[in-house]
Amino acid sequence: MASLKKLEKLFKAMMEDPENFMISEEYNGFTHPATPIISNKESGIIVNAQWGLVPFFAKDNAKEFWKKSNTLNAKIETLETKNSFKHSLDNRCLVLATSFFEWKHVGKEKIKHRIYTKDNEPFAFAGLFNENTDSSGNINLTYTILTTDANELMTEIHNSKKRMPVVLRKQEEELWLKGEPMEIYHNRSEVELIAEPVDKMPLQLF
Repeated sequence: MASLKKLEKLFKAMMEDPENFMISEEYNGFTHPATPIISNKESGIIVNAQWGLVPFFAKDNAKEFWKKSNTLNAKIETLETKNSFKHSLDNRCLVLATSFFEWKHVGKEKIKHRIYTKDNEPFAFAGLFNENTDSSGNINLTYTILTTDANELMTEIHNSKKRMPVVLRKQEEELWLKGEPMEIYHNRSEVELIAEPVDKMPLQLF
């Protein structure tokens, strides 16, 4: 688990609201928590955004629907064809994390694994974000985590769907924010990850 000070140093960005920086052992995406991201609009600032992208066209009375819809993750290969995401392609972000969790199917059993980078340091998922203005004029940030075909390790672990989040290598973070072509991030074979079985906890961010 990373401290805010370490996070700011690693990502060369300052937390916008440090008093509301929350560190948690676990996050459940279906509760739509607010977690730290860095957007390409303000790459020197870490902000909290709600997990589950709400498209710009969602009206106030429809936003709760969008928060519960399948926008926690988005397939990087099909973003341009999905109405929920294609309008946010220029709104790139880094979703900050320390590890994530997936289940390996072994017969009828599912074994949960914690996955983290080889250096065991905080890292970033590639994400897209959107800004929504509510009826009171408040701007709310929401985001989605991009996924792609699993690399060798994740094919073994996430052996049902064989997908994985787009984990960025350190040298890719700035390039992702600057708009490098999506296709570059389809192949995650060079991302070095470690997986270990655990007894509890869903996807972990901070």
